[in-house]
Amino acid sequence: MPEVTLYNKAAPQPPPTIRKTRQHPSWLRVRAPGGPNYIRLTKMLDELKLHTVCQEARCPNIGECFQNHTATFLLLGDICTRGCRFCAIAKGKPAPLDEAEPERVAQAVARMGLRHAVLTSVNRDDLPDGGAHIFARTVEQIRAHLPQCGTEVLIPDFQGDAKALRLVLDARPDILNHNTETIPRLYPRVRPKARYRQSLTLLERAQSWGATGMLTKSGLMVGVGETREELVQTMRDLRAVGCDVLTLGQYLRPSAHHLPVERYYSPDEFFSLAQEARELGFQHVEAGPLVRSSYHAHEQSEAARLAA
Repeated sequence: MPEVTLYNKAAPQPPPTIRKTRQHPSWLRVRAPGGPNYIRLTKMLDELKLHTVCQEARCPNIGECFQNHTATFLLLGDICTRGCRFCAIAKGKPAPLDEAEPERVAQAVARMGLRHAVLTSVNRDDLPDGGAHIFARTVEQIRAHLPQCGTEVLIPDFQGDAKALRLVLDARPDILNHNTETIPRLYPRVRPKARYRQSLTLLERAQSWGATGMLTKSGLMVGVGETREELVQTMRDLRAVGCDVLTLGQYLRPSAHHLPVERYYSPDEFFSLAQEARELGFQHVEAGPLVRSSYHAHEQSEAARLAA
């Protein structure tokens, strides 16, 4: 039986929006990051010259996750070649590719003693394979350093390159994640260099080409101008291509230069959407104001496998 996990924990107050009269709801507040594990992990990442999406994307859960000694590693540098209007990661011309990065990530995973490692990246449209070989080598290096650690890859669309996707899948990650982010009507506004159908095709190919037992996963953010009917139709589209796990979270504006928040969804609305997603057949649904794609990722994978 599929499971639904609802997180209503509060988050740190994000930067103010241009709409001065809009107040952030009480369920979007948590403590500022800190604590001994947070400090220890930050120092280790600096020492190994590694990036995390937690830091670069200003994730509201960074305090909780770092204190629990978990992180989502950001591969391929910290400069993205795209300009998605919801994302806080820096855009521009990336530095040369660091071929030694997979080994350093594996060292960090081993030092942290992780049971489940999440790997994501910036978009690198400047590279022939979009950086797919770095994903593959990182999965392989983690398996060599810590065989019992599960691996989850949150990949970009590789501009629809099927060979790049196969390269990642051949490394046999446990979960292949690609975020759809929003409903198709809003792609030109939210993800101007991405294509909705291309993302669905990637997930469909991953479901067909992936190793036996590999899960596919995608995430949607809400509050950027979609309707409930459009959200539900997008969830239907994801199930139609075999997506196993779904995450739903509230969009929070990183700065005044990013898309404004059109509205905040209440915890009850997240619960209702999660129930509807469950009825569509997802093996696991993670939903709540502060849910992000890799939030409690290990628990998500375990719940999905139990529900299969």
